[in-house]
This record gives sequence, structure tokens and C-alpha cells, in this order.
Amino acid sequence: MIQIRPVTHLRNKFPEIEKAVKGGRPVYLTNNGYGVMVVMSLEQYAKLTEDTELQLDEADRAAADSDVRYTHEEVFSRLRDGAHR
Repeated sequence: MIQIRPVTHLRNKFPEIEKAVKGGRPVYLTNNGYGVMVVMSLEQYAKLTEDTELQLDEADRAAADSDVRYTHEEVFSRLRDGAHR
């Protein structure tokens, strides 16, 4: 079940939020009725970012092995072209 709580609970009811995220459930925090952040366990975060970290490491190795560099215009142009296909 999704847990949505006011951001003040982060300060006032931290043990409850900590228990929820340790149980594998992210907690969505709101401020004045609007979502502002999600709190999750380090394990959940690691699962979400693991592939990205590996891909960034691979890109760093490829960049170190090559002298080819692209401007941000070239990169975003290629991304836009790929998105329109």
C-alpha cells in the first residue's frame, strides 16, 4: 500500500517512516498537499540506480579510451533524432 504523509512526519514521526522504508515500502511526502519527495531505503535506491551506475562506469571507460568528444548540441541532436524515429 502506498504511504503518503506530510513532510512534518519526517521530523515528528521519523521512527514510523524509518520502519516503513526498512520494510521495503517507499514513503511519499507532501507539503501543503503537493508531493515534494520520496523516502526509501538505501537498498531500494541501490536497486534503482545499479544499472545507471554500471552504464556510467562503462561510458567513463569508453571516454578514457577515445579522443572523440561531442558537444552538448551534438548529443541532444542525436537524442532528438532518435526519439522522432
